[in-house]
Amino acid sequence: MSIFTYFLFIIIFIWYFNMINNYKKQYKQFNLYQPFSDHIVCNQDEYIDSLLTLKQPQIISNINNNIISADKPLINLENNLIDVKENNINTNNSSKFDKKNKSNLYTEDILEIKKKKNKLQKKNRKQNVIEGDNVFRNNNSNLFLNEDNLNHDIIKVPKVTKHKKKLQNKIEIIEDTQIKVEIQENIPDNFLHKEIVINSPITIQELSSKLKIPEAEIITYLFLKGISVTVNQMIDIAIAKEVAVKYDFIVKKNITNEGINSTKLSPKIVNDNNKLIKRPPIITILGHVDHGKTTLLDSILKTNLVTQEFGGITQAIANYEIEFLYEKILHKLIFLDTPGHQAFSSIRMRGTQVTDLIVLVVAADDGLKPQTIESIQYIFEQKLPYIVVINKIDKLGINTLKVREDLAEYNIIDASWGGDAIIIEVSALKRQNIDLLLSNICLLSDLQDLKADPDQLASGTIIETYLDIQRGPIAILVVQNGSLKIGDFIVSGNLYGKVKNIIANHGIKQKIASPSSIVEVLGFSSLPKAGDIFHVVHNKKSAEYKINHFENSKQIIQINNLNNRVTLDSIHNQGSLKSLNLILKTDAQGSSEAIVNAFNNISQAKVQINILQLSFGNISNKDIELASTSKSIILGFNVNISSQANDFAKKLNVVLQTFNIIYNLIDFVILNMLNLVEPEYDQLMIGKAIVQTVFYINKGSVAGCKVIEGKLTKGAFLNIYRNSKIIYNSTLNSLKRVKDDVNEVIESNECGIMCYDYNLWNTGDIIEAYELKEKEKVL
Repeated sequence: MSIFTYFLFIIIFIWYFNMINNYKKQYKQFNLYQPFSDHIVCNQDEYIDSLLTLKQPQIISNINNNIISADKPLINLENNLIDVKENNINTNNSSKFDKKNKSNLYTEDILEIKKKKNKLQKKNRKQNVIEGDNVFRNNNSNLFLNEDNLNHDIIKVPKVTKHKKKLQNKIEIIEDTQIKVEIQENIPDNFLHKEIVINSPITIQELSSKLKIPEAEIITYLFLKGISVTVNQMIDIAIAKEVAVKYDFIVKKNITNEGINSTKLSPKIVNDNNKLIKRPPIITILGHVDHGKTTLLDSILKTNLVTQEFGGITQAIANYEIEFLYEKILHKLIFLDTPGHQAFSSIRMRGTQVTDLIVLVVAADDGLKPQTIESIQYIFEQKLPYIVVINKIDKLGINTLKVREDLAEYNIIDASWGGDAIIIEVSALKRQNIDLLLSNICLLSDLQDLKADPDQLASGTIIETYLDIQRGPIAILVVQNGSLKIGDFIVSGNLYGKVKNIIANHGIKQKIASPSSIVEVLGFSSLPKAGDIFHVVHNKKSAEYKINHFENSKQIIQINNLNNRVTLDSIHNQGSLKSLNLILKTDAQGSSEAIVNAFNNISQAKVQINILQLSFGNISNKDIELASTSKSIILGFNVNISSQANDFAKKLNVVLQTFNIIYNLIDFVILNMLNLVEPEYDQLMIGKAIVQTVFYINKGSVAGCKVIEGKLTKGAFLNIYRNSKIIYNSTLNSLKRVKDDVNEVIESNECGIMCYDYNLWNTGDIIEAYELKEKEKVL
């Protein structure tokens, strides 16, 4: 052992011995079995100022005998305490003693580290001070030391070994798991029940938001399934459902358009009850296509609106006003007519957002149809008052009782049957029971007590937008509260404008629009989103502030559900999948939504619809140039095309078609998609023959055959079998009967067959002849 190691060992031993002695001395100061000394000493330098001593110390208890002295009263500490500083009590003797005994012979880095560690431990112990007020206090205020009131913070906590730490961690994990299990057991079942509605193609980003699952996780899952997608790429309903089921979601069917909020939207209204006035009701007419909604309006308005509609169907939302005398009071009624075609679901939804009352029209000869059921769902989801009209009761062979029974299945029961619904049978053509219907509408609106404050700044909902080539962007909106005036600053979503013109029915201009008015407004710089709420603000600065803080800025119409959509069929047919490029020009947002929705319902397993551009207004030369470069078809709906643009399209060989009826537009698109589909054929068997002998000639070989079933025809397709296995497919190029060339040989006759691409005939081969019949093309 070296001298250095020997001295180091001695120094550590001396240091350890002194440290043990110091601990013993400190512990004796709080030993309960030692009598009180003349002074209470606490070896802590930092708290000298707070140390106190007794002027006349006395033993007040004998703890060894467990007897408290009764002949002497308890000493009052407050009168016998003196300052330590005044008596010059030296409390640092122990620390000085420690310093004197410390060796300064040799110091190494390791020793310095240990000294610093020792000082840090002492400092920590000094911070846990026993204050005088707490040492001698118990519940009865008796002044004696007790093990219960002794501060144990100065006692050094034993170190925890690694084994104990691991054991403690395991116990904590088990306890935490038990707590989680108990919490999960207390959670109600409906909380853990996850449901989701997927009724249209959806992007990965939107699916991630619905499922509350990271986008990367969904992409990884699909990639492992052999489906490569990106965040913004659209996936088909089947793939989206598969992902949802993977994460334990229950996929539910829903008739409503989930992209539109099913709850009724309304602007915030703060009213002074003294300023409220009665406002006219807004009545929305819903029902299936061709059930007589517009004809009913004709009977109410005494007009002829049906002849003004292309194809006899409603394709846009429209509003009308009438006045009806009910109980000697003239009532103003505002009607909204909505399309019944399945593609216009978004327009019907917007009609329910602003309505006060629903008139549901059901044809007596047709009964409940999909859009009827959709309307019933709107009514109950939004808790709207309604009246059911059974129309066309003038027709022969109708059964209104069957219609009432079908309605009862959806919880619509007439008051005469014990329910609370109002069901009225009318004939729109013969104006039968029209007054009865209007009277019930007035009664129901009076019961609602509809009121608004005309002195407020206007607020309401935009129900339609379109672009006029001369006037610019136009918004059709419903004023639900307040009054809209020319010159007002109007804000909707991330757009604002200054009201330039207010146009009511029949093109009548007005300076102010009162509550419940449905008017056209000019003033927006671009088209706002139909279905959004609008507000009038005081000035331009307030308008700019609102749009700068608008977070939900979206496109007017999302068409990504058509572009590059991933389907299960497209995954297997990636090489053969074709696309139809379209440029769509429409008159209004509602028309665009309906067309895109209709396209979305077309199967795209073989051909995908790719909308390169969707915009409003008439077809321009720029649209034609884009179509030429991208090899697209231009579709116009309710828009005009100039002769110059038409000539320009012909010059560039661009297909350009305009439509006024949505059915015709959809049929045109489907026809063009079918033209891109590769033809498929069925094999139609026409005959069977057996090879009896083989003749070899210069050109090859000839199979001498006998027709055993049906017939053989020249140009037929052949399946050649040997030992019941097909060995070749060929075409019958030459057919001879004896030495003559023939086109057909029937059953039980012999003939010679030659195929230009096959010569390996064997006796006994079976030949099946068939023709190809082209299948009807489907998407």
